Amino acid sequence: MNLYHLRYFVTLAKLEHYTKAAEELCITQPSLSHAISLLEKELGVTLFQKEGRNIALTKCGKIFLERVQESLKILDDSILELKSISNGEGYIDLGFLRTLGTNFVPKLTKNYIESNKDKKINFNFFTETTTSDLIKSLKEQKYDMIFCSKCEKEKNIEFIPVSTQKLVLIVPSDHPLSEYDSVTLEQTIEYPQIVFSQKSGLRSIIDNLFDTIGKKPIIAYEIEEDQVIAGLVSNNFGIAIVPYMPILKFMNVKTIDISSPTWERNFYLALLKDKTLTPIAENFKSFVIDNYTL
Repeated sequence: MNLYHLRYFVTLAKLEHYTKAAEELCITQPSLSHAISLLEKELGVTLFQKEGRNIALTKCGKIFLERVQESLKILDDSILELKSISNGEGYIDLGFLRTLGTNFVPKLTKNYIESNKDKKINFNFFTETTTSDLIKSLKEQKYDMIFCSKCEKEKNIEFIPVSTQKLVLIVPSDHPLSEYDSVTLEQTIEYPQIVFSQKSGLRSIIDNLFDTIGKKPIIAYEIEEDQVIAGLVSNNFGIAIVPYMPILKFMNVKTIDISSPTWERNFYLALLKDKTLTPIAENFKSFVIDNYTL
């Protein structure tokens, strides 16, 4: 079915006059008559009937007009959307660890939008608790890209370092360690600790830090989310080693540097190596690389 013939049909249905419709379409009247005749032959129904000097839609024509207008609107809207996308506009499906949602991701995306004020840019934000969950969703192409920790075994994913986050000790405000601004890991051993669950990528990292001093923490609770851990610490359920988060400033906890052993956590922009990005996603990737890579 010829797309032009469908547009001719809609114009003729609107004007109900072959000569006027042909003039508006900038084609000859015989060409219009031929196009409508071919359309009726293909459909096997009569679309127009004469009414004096004008024409009018038949019952079949009215039914067909409604469906054609719906279809052409969908088609035209899609064309406009793709033209917008090709111009670097549209939306980005962005996944990230919750710990990056309080400061890093909001600031970065705001800066990107402000640097492209002439374009219509939107983000769909999605948070996950662990890097493994983010990577799983990235592979399923739920996200265009993610911000997460690095997973060495993922050879088909490109990891671009963009930010660091140090580990700190948090204790209740009235805890014996709260008088210190800096402690060694060994000083935490005698106190019950709230640790990350085995599902978290941080668990093995923190376990390895304790292995380096040949000690094991007293585990009171195992929790998946760092903000939940901080909430428990603020209510005297134990102490914890967590990534530094700005939200800690507003909680009833004391944040203490760990002088030995020291460790910093790197965060990465991660993308599938074999996936073609939309122009807006490609532009955002370049913006991150130009302004945020370590």
